[in-house]
Amino acid sequence: MASTEDGGTIVDGGSPGVSAQSFVQTLTPIMAAVTEQIDGPIQQAADLMTASLRKNGVIQAFGSGHSEALAMEIAGRAGGLIATNRIALRDLVLLGGESPELLRGGELERDPSYSRKLYELSAARPGDLFVIASNSGVNGSIVELATVVKEQGHPLIAITSLQHTSGVTSRHPSGKKLIDFADVVLDNHAPYGDSVLDLPDGGKVCAVSSITAALIAQMMVAEVLRRFTEAGETPPVYLSANIPGGDDHNHALEAQYAGRIRRTA
Repeated sequence: MASTEDGGTIVDGGSPGVSAQSFVQTLTPIMAAVTEQIDGPIQQAADLMTASLRKNGVIQAFGSGHSEALAMEIAGRAGGLIATNRIALRDLVLLGGESPELLRGGELERDPSYSRKLYELSAARPGDLFVIASNSGVNGSIVELATVVKEQGHPLIAITSLQHTSGVTSRHPSGKKLIDFADVVLDNHAPYGDSVLDLPDGGKVCAVSSITAALIAQMMVAEVLRRFTEAGETPPVYLSANIPGGDDHNHALEAQYAGRIRRTA
């Protein structure tokens, strides 16, 4: 092995453009661009989330593929909000009676035909708000769920790559994309194709959308909690289940939303 001038490591047969150091250097300005949304759409999103929670609403979070990481960042996370529910495509099997074969092959996220059932399984109520993440914003399940969410009158926050979604065609029969339904759009600033480092023989590696979406999720939660604390209110938030008393604390607060929030695997 050898070191590049910028401190990165060249693995034998590899490229100085692909290293932990070069990834961090590339990611840093992307993260900075994401944080520039704090004074605009992050505040708008936090206002919508706070209003929903104050009406006893639940934050419903959904993402397919790797965008499911965003839903996990919002729902059931230590230090996060109790009134959150993670929607996942596997709910169709775990809760909806569909065959496990439905989940094989990786094509389900492109299929719009199950999204209405997915919405029904979420047990959403009128005061609930939806956060939907999709880097491309064009897959059938994503666009169809966004369609249903707005038909039912819910506020919708979309997290997507504006660069990627503007460069691809919708896979939904309507021709619409996630951003066409959103009340607030948050740009994860991932590039077209998501990955950022060039391989010497072509192609790109090292994706960023999961990292930037997690940052966006935590910024939204922080702003929601700021609104509660500045109003002198104690928001219901999770403690880590891995500290003494964490389970008792969490279960007591979860009971207030019985039947409305799930913590499935």
